[in-house]
Amino acid sequence: MPWDLIQLNDGNVIPSIAFGTWMLGNGQGPIDQVEQAISVGFSHIDTAQWYYNEAEVGKAVRESGLAREDIFITTKYSGINGLDIETSIMNSLEYLGVEYVDLYLIHHPRLAKPDIPTAWAKMEFIKNSGLAKSIGVSNFGIDDLAILLASAKIKPAANQILLHPYVYAKQAPLLAYSAAQGIVSEAYSALIPITHQPGGPVDRPVNQIAQRLNATADQVLLAWIKAKGAVAVTTSSKKFRLEGYLAAADLKLTPEDIAAIDVAGAKGARRQTFIKAVRIMAELMLLGAIAFRIYACFAETRGRRALVETRYS
Repeated sequence: MPWDLIQLNDGNVIPSIAFGTWMLGNGQGPIDQVEQAISVGFSHIDTAQWYYNEAEVGKAVRESGLAREDIFITTKYSGINGLDIETSIMNSLEYLGVEYVDLYLIHHPRLAKPDIPTAWAKMEFIKNSGLAKSIGVSNFGIDDLAILLASAKIKPAANQILLHPYVYAKQAPLLAYSAAQGIVSEAYSALIPITHQPGGPVDRPVNQIAQRLNATADQVLLAWIKAKGAVAVTTSSKKFRLEGYLAAADLKLTPEDIAAIDVAGAKGARRQTFIKAVRIMAELMLLGAIAFRIYACFAETRGRRALVETRYS
C-alpha cells in the first residue's frame, strides 16, 4: 500500500511522504539525489529558500520527464537577503522553473515581519493569485497559530515541525491543536533517535518491532509518524533506503507498538532534560571555579603589592 494522499483544509491533497533537500547543498549532487528520489517513487519534494537548492530541485523535476501535476513541490519563505514574501515567491518560482508551487510555507514565526497577521495576509494574496495552491507555516507553536488564526481569512493548510519520539510529548498539544483547526502537521527529522541519538530508550521498542515485522528501525519510525497522522519529510542519498522508506507505508503498527514508542520517547526526553540540567550545572560550577581562581590571584597580587609598598614606604 503506498503512502496515502492527505486531504488539506483548502480542498487540495498532499502526498504523506516527502523527499527533503535540507543540507543537500547545491550543484550536481542535489540534482542527482532528487532525480533518484523521483525515480524510486517519491512524488513530493520539499525545499526552501534557505536551502539554496531550489534551482537544482527544479532542474531535477524537469529532467524527470513527469508532468508538473504529478510532482508536489513545497518551498518556504526564509527571509533570505531581507527580501519580502512577495519578491521571494517570485524568485522561488523562477529558480524552480514553475508557474506555481503546491505548498508555500513561512519557514519560522520570527520571519513573519512586521508581524504574523500582516505576513499571513501576504501569503493569502499569494494563494489567491495562483502562485501557490496551498499555504502554510513551519515551526509555529500554538501561540503563533492562535495569533495567525485570529485574523486569517484562509487557514494554514499545514505546519511543518520537528517531530520524533523524543519530542513527541512536548509536541503532542501542538499536534492536537492543529488537528482541531484542520491543519495538517508535517514532521521533519523523524529519524533523529537512530541517526543522531542512538542508544536511547527508543532503540529497544523500535528494534523489537522491526524484528517482529521484518523491517528496519528507520521504517518503524516512519510508520510511527504515519500513525500520528503527519506527513513524513525525510531524506537519504542511498537508493535502497529511499525504497525502504516508501515500503514503510505497508507496516502495520499496533496500538501497543505506538504506545511503547511513545513511552520510551518520553523517558528519553526526561533523561535528556536531566543530562542538560547536569551539564548546565557543571558549566556554572566550572565558571564559578574559574572566577574564584581569578579573584584569588587578583587578591594575592594586591596583597603582595601592598606588602612591597609597606616595606619601602
